[in-house]
Amino acid sequence: MSVMVARKKVVRKWEKLPGRNTFCCDGRIMMARQKGIFYLTLFLILGTCALFFAFECRYLAVQLSPAIPVFAAVLFLFAMATLLRTSFSDPGVIPRALPDEAAFIEMEIEATNGTVPQGQRPPPRIKNFQINNQIVKLKYCYTCKIFRPPRASHCSICDNCVERFDHHCPWVGNCVGKRNYRYFYLFILSLSLLTIYIFTFNIVYVALKSLKIGFLNTLKETPGTYPSTARRGWLLQSWELVCSQSLTLLTVLEVLICFFTLWSVVGLTGFHTFLVALNQTTNEDIKGSWTGKNRVQNPYSHGNIVKNCCEVLCGPLPPSVLDRRGILQPEESAAQEESCARGPSAREPRAAPGPVGQAEGSSARQEDGSLPPPSAVPAPSLSTAEMPEEKPLTSGELPVPSQDTGQAEH
Repeated sequence: MSVMVARKKVVRKWEKLPGRNTFCCDGRIMMARQKGIFYLTLFLILGTCALFFAFECRYLAVQLSPAIPVFAAVLFLFAMATLLRTSFSDPGVIPRALPDEAAFIEMEIEATNGTVPQGQRPPPRIKNFQINNQIVKLKYCYTCKIFRPPRASHCSICDNCVERFDHHCPWVGNCVGKRNYRYFYLFILSLSLLTIYIFTFNIVYVALKSLKIGFLNTLKETPGTYPSTARRGWLLQSWELVCSQSLTLLTVLEVLICFFTLWSVVGLTGFHTFLVALNQTTNEDIKGSWTGKNRVQNPYSHGNIVKNCCEVLCGPLPPSVLDRRGILQPEESAAQEESCARGPSAREPRAAPGPVGQAEGSSARQEDGSLPPPSAVPAPSLSTAEMPEEKPLTSGELPVPSQDTGQAEH
């Protein structure tokens, strides 16, 4: 008598993660759900480089140097590698609080702030934290049920809090945050060099051809076009004419793509080079976190361009805190399902309904300024390079007016 042993299906954590992300290869690849523009990026890069390698590179390798296609291939492979690394990696998503952790934070806020009189709007839920003698506000995320760490923000497209959130880039199909910003910067830098390289040698190709056979004949020329003879029928001549016109269109298309891409990508690279030199994010720059009326200094900047660049581009890369491929236990699965069911419906309250405390208070004036225990807030620890001199406020210190650190609002 044969005994059938039923195997229990193993559930990975990425299958139950909240938010609007898609996963492939058993959780190894993580992207946003909106990937249409990412496919357009791949099409433009692959198409332009394929035309360049198929037509101009062969002629330039013979006439000028065989190193031209080699260097183009190196730039192409490096740009594709950094693009895929940016698109397929975790940008630094912060896990949401489990129901028990969220309840602990709610109880702490309620105990700190007490009840709010009926009809009055409760103050915002914030905490003050001191970094390099500068007061930084930690906002409470009503979706993730956590106090976001400094420089973190909630992405409305992916519906996740991202550490050191820069922006959501549809061209790479992912958020750009602490764990993939350096690869994003290297991608746009290498793409700028590749675009300049292809555009320049397209002009060189047309110039060399024009010196020999004229500009108009260069546009009409195609490999395999020979003087017609009596043996060559009208069908073959028509095919050569179609190929000639197609090559003209492809050459013009390639030059146009490079020309318009040149200004946008090079400008974007220059903008992010400026941000890297200041150790600033796009989110902070748009919101004017460090250039407001109070002229508050950026507490994360070292005051030196080299040190800022080394920290952003060469600093240690923190591991992902999601544990996407970990095995989900039954109790964890139930807790995550409860968190997902409660998360989207929890929004910032508009007014206190009654004298009964509903944890609507603000922690802007903490007596000890301390953060919730690490077990209550599932946020990753911040690197010492970003927060070299962190200390909470004491009851005798007065908060210095400061701008927001670039947190996204709900």
